Order: sequence, then structure tokens, then C-alpha cells
Amino acid sequence: MRFDIVSLFPDFVAQVAGHGVVGRAAERGLLSLTGWNPRDYAEGNYRRVDDRPFGGGPGMVMLIDPLRAALAAARAADPAPARVVYMSPQGRPLDQAKARELAALPRLVLLCGRYEGVDERLLAAEVDEELSIGDYVLSGGELAAAVVVDAVARLLPGALNDAESAAQDSFEPPAEGEGGLLLDCPHYTRPVEHELGAVPPVLLSGNHAGIARWRRQQALLRTWQRRRDLIDPATLSKADRRLLDEALAEAGLPPSAGAQGAA
Repeated sequence: MRFDIVSLFPDFVAQVAGHGVVGRAAERGLLSLTGWNPRDYAEGNYRRVDDRPFGGGPGMVMLIDPLRAALAAARAADPAPARVVYMSPQGRPLDQAKARELAALPRLVLLCGRYEGVDERLLAAEVDEELSIGDYVLSGGELAAAVVVDAVARLLPGALNDAESAAQDSFEPPAEGEGGLLLDCPHYTRPVEHELGAVPPVLLSGNHAGIARWRRQQALLRTWQRRRDLIDPATLSKADRRLLDEALAEAGLPPSAGAQGAA
């Protein structure tokens, strides 16, 4: 998969993406990342890429022409079709389902704004969609673009050493018959005994069915306690509902049917 980053600081995204899973995926030839600086396409001695907004107000707005030229160069660099995504707090929130959708594409062009944003006419003419990583404002789109690259790249076939790892992540779509998105279960490693506590005995039992049941129950409980908006008891299977209610009872909490309005 090819990522093209249109940004005043394209090297920043490349540096962030050059480590860990994404860096290893690039080394394996699973992805490439190319930066395009609109300042390289600006005219005049000062290579200006922004100007004051019409109507007054604080800040500066990025100009159409340097960005448009950078986008054109990015598109022309590879014949594969590219989806242009503008990183913006006004865009659709990025979630795991969206990351999987993007991972199925051959190319992504990520447009990173700065200052007060980008001239609206450029967005209307050149951008396929806007994407947000949360309800807050950053100084620019580069950090958001790096998040998108990481979330998408780890889903590419071969990016993870264990393909099952991605399937067990938080927010992964449930299997057929399993309602709701779940957070991941708790994880433990050596030592078995520590001053901060012991590893749950079931994880040491070698009973794979019992371990799978415990992990499922813990994922249900953790989601119920931390992100109840993700889980609707009415959509759970009878087995999951029983697991959840058992865990709630052990924690001294009311059953799921009686606590739906408590969050």
C-alpha cells in the first residue's frame, strides 16, 4: 500500500511511521510513504503557502494553488487510484471499521492542514473525505496522519508477526452471533508472582477452553465498566449475557438487565 503525505512537515510523519510495526512493514515492502511539501510548489521568493482569511479574524488560511499542485504531483507519482483524505476535527471519526476500509485501498493521500485550516474551495474540489481522530484540535494534521498510517498499516497482510493479534484487538468487529464491539481482555506475563499481584490461575491452567472463556468474560466486563456505549445487552448471545452477569455478580454489581440506564 502506498501512503502520500501532503504537509509542510512531511518528514515528521515519515519519522513517526518509521518505527515499530509500521517500520517493519515498510522494510518488508508492504507499504511505502512519500512526502509532498506544498511549499515546494509555491511561487515567489518567500514560497508563501498561506494568507489572511477573508472576513477578518485570527490566524492564516492555507492557499489553494500550492496545495493543489502538491496533490497533483502526488496523484501523478503512481498510476494506482488514490483516495484523498483531509485530516480535520470536522471529519468522520476514525474507528477500527474505517481503518479496515482504508487498508483495503491501494493508495491513500493524506492532506495535513496548518494554521486556521485550508481554503474551502480546495477541499470541495480535491478531497474525497475528511477524517478526524477525536474531538479536539491539534496544531496541524501531521499527528493525525501518523495515527491513520499506523492504524491502517498494521492491518495489512503480513504486517504483524501473528495475524491473530489484530483480530483480537479492541474494537474489532464481532464474529457472527456476537453482539457489540468489545475492549480487549487483560494481559499478563512473567513473573507469575509479584508484589503487585499474581497472574490469574486460569491463565496457567493449560485449559484452552477455560482460558478462552475467561478472556471473553473479562472483555465483556471491561467493556461494560469502561465503555458501556459499545455494548447492548439485547444484542448479546445468551452465553455472553450469562458470562457478563456472572462477572458483574462477582464484582458486586447489578446484572446487565437492571443496570442498562445506570451509565
